[in-house]
Amino acid sequence: MLSTPMANRENPRDQRWWVLVTRRSIGIDDEEGFDRPQRRTRPRTKDRPDYSSAAVATVITVDRGRYRCLLDDHTLSATKARQLGRKGVIVGDRVRVVGDTSGAEGTLARIVEVTERETVLRRTADDDDPYERPIVANATQLVIVTALADPPPRTGMIDRILVAGYDAGLQPLLCLTKADLASPDELLAAYTPLGVPVVVTEPGADLGALRDHLSGERSVFIGHSGVGKSTLVNALIPDALREIGVVNEVTGRGRHTSTSAVALELPSPGGWVIDTPGVRSFGLSHVTPQRIIAAFADLDEFTESCPRACSHAADAPGCGLDVAVAEGKLGSARVESFRRMIAARGQTD
Repeated sequence: MLSTPMANRENPRDQRWWVLVTRRSIGIDDEEGFDRPQRRTRPRTKDRPDYSSAAVATVITVDRGRYRCLLDDHTLSATKARQLGRKGVIVGDRVRVVGDTSGAEGTLARIVEVTERETVLRRTADDDDPYERPIVANATQLVIVTALADPPPRTGMIDRILVAGYDAGLQPLLCLTKADLASPDELLAAYTPLGVPVVVTEPGADLGALRDHLSGERSVFIGHSGVGKSTLVNALIPDALREIGVVNEVTGRGRHTSTSAVALELPSPGGWVIDTPGVRSFGLSHVTPQRIIAAFADLDEFTESCPRACSHAADAPGCGLDVAVAEGKLGSARVESFRRMIAARGQTD
């Protein structure tokens, strides 16, 4: 059967056919008859760049993939390096930056590493959501801003934010605004047993007490929309120019005005304030009762006699907290306040 092509090998078309038949007969792939790009001759290496001497900056705001960072006495814009992958960079992070770090207009540095975080305030979308959402890194104080009216206070939300703050290792501070519209007595009675410091403010009032608590701290402001977070920030830092929202007269809820968290330096005597967008839910699926009670040393010591996996709730059988109250070693008001926070994990407001 090969006689025909053999007889016509002088024809160029038959020559190509004969080469293909011959190659198939010896097992050579057709594709090898075409030129391929040459392989890279540069050897691969496991060595990675050393960024230990890179400048360390602090992320002060994040906006659509761009990170505004404070380096020494100036700010710069940066993007995240590819090697960081999906690792998030959030406000408060201390990061190593390379490239053009001058901060000049039109320049862009590169974030190559996130240093170890001291604290991380987290939340989830709801209590069934397994994914944690970090909000702020390296804060030292959690300021829960709550209006006494317009919108009305929601103790369930306050308790849930407190739980997240204790879990993150942050010192809590309750700031009650709009005291000209309602009395703070009820909330003072609810949170005094927990040892949470409270500052009460109203429009035009002196903020000296609040400034004292913020001095030297990295404080993150958290609260519902419309409670007055941005108003406080503008009063504390006149050139902050944070947009102020209004409260819907029908729903009693505020409108989101801050769209991203931003860290702002306080004037003398110093400190930082991190203003965050208003929240309407605060999931706690990442927090366990054991991690909450660990923040209360005086309560934690009495849970050693609790049954295994005790929830420490009011209906928990054999809970050591009940024994301590019965023996007069703990005050019932403090235990009830603690258990209200535990119960808040199952609430939505």
